[in-house]
Amino acid sequence: MAELKLQKHLQLLFMLFLSFHTFLLLPFTLSEVFFEERFDDGWRDRWVISDWKRTEGKAGTFKHSAGKWSGDPDDKGIQTHNDAKHFAISAKIPELSNKNRTLVIQYSVKFEQDIECGGGYIKLLSGYVNQKKFGGDTPYSLMFGPDLCGTQTKKLHVIVSYQGQNYPIRKDLECETDKLTHFYTFIIRPDATYSVLVDNRERDSGSLYTDWDILPPRKIKDTKAKKPADWDDREYIDDPDHIKPKGYDSIPTEIPDPKAKEPDNWDEDEDGIWRAPKIPNSAYKGPWKPKKIKNPNYKGKWKTPWIDNPEFEDDPDLYVLRPIKYVGIEVWQVKAGSVYDNILLCDDPQYAKQIVEDYFINNREAEKEAFEEAEKRRKAREEEEAQRAREEGERRRRDRDHRRGDRRRHRRHDPRDYMDDYHDEL
Repeated sequence: MAELKLQKHLQLLFMLFLSFHTFLLLPFTLSEVFFEERFDDGWRDRWVISDWKRTEGKAGTFKHSAGKWSGDPDDKGIQTHNDAKHFAISAKIPELSNKNRTLVIQYSVKFEQDIECGGGYIKLLSGYVNQKKFGGDTPYSLMFGPDLCGTQTKKLHVIVSYQGQNYPIRKDLECETDKLTHFYTFIIRPDATYSVLVDNRERDSGSLYTDWDILPPRKIKDTKAKKPADWDDREYIDDPDHIKPKGYDSIPTEIPDPKAKEPDNWDEDEDGIWRAPKIPNSAYKGPWKPKKIKNPNYKGKWKTPWIDNPEFEDDPDLYVLRPIKYVGIEVWQVKAGSVYDNILLCDDPQYAKQIVEDYFINNREAEKEAFEEAEKRRKAREEEEAQRAREEGERRRRDRDHRRGDRRRHRRHDPRDYMDDYHDEL
């Protein structure tokens, strides 16, 4: 019995050894978070507010706030403050390169204000940046996020810098426009493919080769190509065995109505020769057309062939951004009030996805309720102000009517009126 137990223990140890050995042999990589900012304690030590536009009185400030409505009042971000201003702030991060690795850029923004016109994007910066002078003319490697203006512009920017020139995505991507928190995610991979997600839902995807005008296209249409003379692109042809019947063209379209009878009171001397009215001829089937049959020589619709573009020169590092050293927010807003939060740079889309899921599970419903309550208060406040305005207007109208009445009474009893009558009598 003891020997049997010993054999079982040895088998178990052997299985554990095999499992551990297999685990060591499996290829795996640990995900890396390059930068993550939740704007908790100490965030001011990591971020530098720029003095750009300050001497002109056009620089706005940021306040540490969760906003007017939030799923968690203690979960604060930074909110643009002061209307009609330029906002610029940046954080220096450990230098990172996305060569041979996936790069995920993600953050959240909430437009609490009726923004009218303004940006809500972020920028990744390379090289040396004087953070106190960081502004709209500072070169960037990537610009990503919403930009709204009026009812027409609801753009989601994805602008990539390549060899010193900025290239916007060719697609028209739209951002969210409500007043709740939304997460924006851009993923760029070593095969030059990308994905754009909003609240973990893929808004678009594709390739840097096709969706940006960075490189000439790999293939172009051969403008010199012509359709071969013997190319038959008729899908259907007339049936050669279908011959028009003899006399078909002589069939009249109308015939006299065989059921019609000459009226009893018809007088040929007065009414002329009676003729039966015409009716459509059921034997007439319209102009003759031969039947159509499938063309046995049909080769399909001829299309201009594609050829290799002689101007295309591949760059296997097309997806590689210049080494990132800073994360920046630089926007202009007519009305301030946008809350930035949850900024993330990493190489693991699953980690970024989990952050969004956690937020929606823990905060979304509470944020909606807080927003609805804030809307009720706002509408009640507006109604109160409207009521006060109506009451003030009514009070002014009564005062105006009262003054007019006093002036009329004063004129009726003015002694000078009697003196005028006296002078008239004289």
